[in-house]
Amino acid sequence: MKNILIFFLVVGAASLISCNNELKTDNGKKIEKISISNTYKKPQFINDHRLKKIKAIIPELQQIFDEHATNERIPGIAYGIVIDDSLVLGSTTGVSQIENKIPVSTNTSFRIASMTKSFTAMAIIKLRDEGRLSLSDPVINYIPEMENLEYLTEDSPIINIENLLTMTAGFPEDNPWGDRQLALSTKAFLEVVSKGLSLSKVSSYQYEYSNTGYALLGHIVTRVSGTPYQEYIKENILDPLGMKNTYWEYANVPKEQLASGYRWEDGKWKKEPLLHDGAYGAMGGLLTSIEDFSKYVSFHLAAWPARSEEEKGPIKRSSLREMHTPKYNFLNSWDRDWNNEPCASMIGYGYGLGISIDCKRIVRVSHGGALPGFGSNYAFFPEYGIGIMAFGNLTYKTPIPYDKLEKILFERLDLQSRKLPASDILEQKKEEIINLISNGKVSLDKNIFAENFFMDISKERRIKEFQKILDKAGAIKNIQNIVPRNQLRGDFTIQCVNGNIKVFFTLTPEKAAMIQKLDISFKLNED
Repeated sequence: MKNILIFFLVVGAASLISCNNELKTDNGKKIEKISISNTYKKPQFINDHRLKKIKAIIPELQQIFDEHATNERIPGIAYGIVIDDSLVLGSTTGVSQIENKIPVSTNTSFRIASMTKSFTAMAIIKLRDEGRLSLSDPVINYIPEMENLEYLTEDSPIINIENLLTMTAGFPEDNPWGDRQLALSTKAFLEVVSKGLSLSKVSSYQYEYSNTGYALLGHIVTRVSGTPYQEYIKENILDPLGMKNTYWEYANVPKEQLASGYRWEDGKWKKEPLLHDGAYGAMGGLLTSIEDFSKYVSFHLAAWPARSEEEKGPIKRSSLREMHTPKYNFLNSWDRDWNNEPCASMIGYGYGLGISIDCKRIVRVSHGGALPGFGSNYAFFPEYGIGIMAFGNLTYKTPIPYDKLEKILFERLDLQSRKLPASDILEQKKEEIINLISNGKVSLDKNIFAENFFMDISKERRIKEFQKILDKAGAIKNIQNIVPRNQLRGDFTIQCVNGNIKVFFTLTPEKAAMIQKLDISFKLNED
């Protein structure tokens, strides 16, 4: 996909103020300044009890992780829950080094494997935002060693940087082979590339997970920035976020702080040798702790909601939201929820992150990581301002009991997402609609309707239909608050003696927004 998908397009119909925000196109060219609405109201939490509710169940959460570690034979797990910008739960179970009986701490450094990929993607997006590359650039422009790549068909699109980011280059899924390439030198990696890589799919149209694609992205970061990839990530992402105890090379981690990795075999734990950092580090080489990684999760959460506010961090909020936007969605019709009930979901891959929205409309941004000796996972829920993460030291074993945690958070605790306040223009139009019917007689004479309104259905017919509903409903008892669907669309309920009137309307994109659609329906009281 060559165009950037955007979650929200906010159209401001109220007064605007000029500002000097500088925007750039994908290739870094400046465009003219934009004007910003001074009336936009960002989504916000109503009666926010997230912190209180989660703190109240910390003992239960600790028990869940204790049981999970025991049941899955994971020697040690470090885990945490982030709310907005705070690590509200950081805890552990088990040991980081069986031989030395060292207990896991929230400062223990685990290898987080493929959770590294979003750092690589962030570096690419940062370079894009600075105008140093374009996502539509062919990869061969930066890695000429790819000249011997054989495409599957003559009409295959040339592989570009966005294809690598979104796993749509056509490279084959390379787990677990890629896991063993971590320490490969840059010279050896480029020799592999220069001999020609194999493709399993036609480029650009289908997703397939590729560690090699992210190794290529790491090399692009090096060549474009003029700084070794690992150093670039440290200077431009880790250090600005205060992640001072995050490492690339395990030999640099204090010995008592480093988690050893294990596999379960022949009824016992066997130590896995740690792999040194190398050319494949961009796909899975980071070692970090819960304390450090919580800062990274908080940074991602801070991208939401969109707002007019000073930018903080390595990249812009809008660029983070771009990373969270799924590309090439597919329907997971066989998915099930935390109660093992059918719950279809839409799944896609953004930039170094997996994104899903399930039948309950809960958006989850997540990624797992697995290397010999380790398993790691994290997920954050942008609309709820909550992130969960866990690192374990058993080969390929997921350290998070997702179903149990999500059932607690979203079913039992019934945590609520941010709600969009009604815009001033919606409130105004609501009052104007009420004035048309408040005396029990429908009047559509006021100049609040768009030019299409009476072309679509005649005024006479609309008056007749609306009046029929008013007569059935009886006297008005109460008018509920408007529920906005966006800045220019919403609905509200009018409670009447005999039942409820549901009013839905949507406005035009004109500067002086008018009502282009108005639906009124009635539901009789059941008793």
